Amino acid sequence: MLESLFVLLDFQLAGTTLGLALKLPIPGPVLGFALLAFWMLLKWPLPEAMNATASTLLKHLSLLFVPAATGMIQHLDRLTVEGGPLLLAVVLSTTLALIVGALTFVLMVRWTRAFPEPEEVRHD
Repeated sequence: MLESLFVLLDFQLAGTTLGLALKLPIPGPVLGFALLAFWMLLKWPLPEAMNATASTLLKHLSLLFVPAATGMIQHLDRLTVEGGPLLLAVVLSTTLALIVGALTFVLMVRWTRAFPEPEEVRHD
């Protein structure tokens, strides 16, 4: 598990370094996650324990929200002033993301039905 955590932290460090070096407006951990996803798409090897480590992290994902909740409490005065517009932005962006996701799904289903399966792969 320790080796897997080092791999995850290495990708986060690589993303942070890349973001700072190129002055990108994207957080380093997000870039690191994109690098990890690219690594996996290329089917390059990762430690065998990555699956167990990822499962353990996902089981305890709620702990990662504690810093965000602490930050909200520290800035409660700002939240009372700017909470309305912030809530509106969150609701609208979530709704828009759901609509775009659903439309993309429908478009992809229609697009993939336009291409019939090759005869040798057909499962009729």
